[in-house]
Amino acid sequence: MCNSYRLHVPANQLAAPFRDAGRPVIFREGQPNLEQTGYRIGDRAPIVTLGADGLQLAMATWAWKGPGGKPVFNFRSDGRSFVNSTRCLIPADGFYEFTEPKVQGRKTKWLFTMADAPWFWIAGVVRDGAFAMLTTEPGPDIAPIMIGRSSCCRPTRACIGLICQLPKT
Repeated sequence: MCNSYRLHVPANQLAAPFRDAGRPVIFREGQPNLEQTGYRIGDRAPIVTLGADGLQLAMATWAWKGPGGKPVFNFRSDGRSFVNSTRCLIPADGFYEFTEPKVQGRKTKWLFTMADAPWFWIAGVVRDGAFAMLTTEPGPDIAPIMIGRSSCCRPTRACIGLICQLPKT
């Protein structure tokens, strides 16, 4: 399950697919200068949500506290409805998985990127001001490495439809 990802894409590139679809992104505090960095559970990271004023790029904490106090950073989407949830898109250009066996006391670190796309969106859900990545059953190519797979998509018009209704073209 994903517990680390990276983003090396400026905010204007993240906003471009929305602008191209006729749904510009609002930057409430001005367009941010996103640092090229990696994100871990508990970090504040950029997400896009649909607010009362339209699409917004905002910073939110990755993971809310579950009933037992543990962080919920991945949220299984299979068999669940998110109709009444605040959905979000999490921009990334890669995410990491860590597997056994340990080498020199550390698990093996695997970087996953999207073929033919410099960056992508990860579907997410927002609760209590924090977000979690939606996961689903892994495909056969990554099942040996992951027990759940992040729900990823290219930065296209179809992906934007995950959080807002777009007019038919």
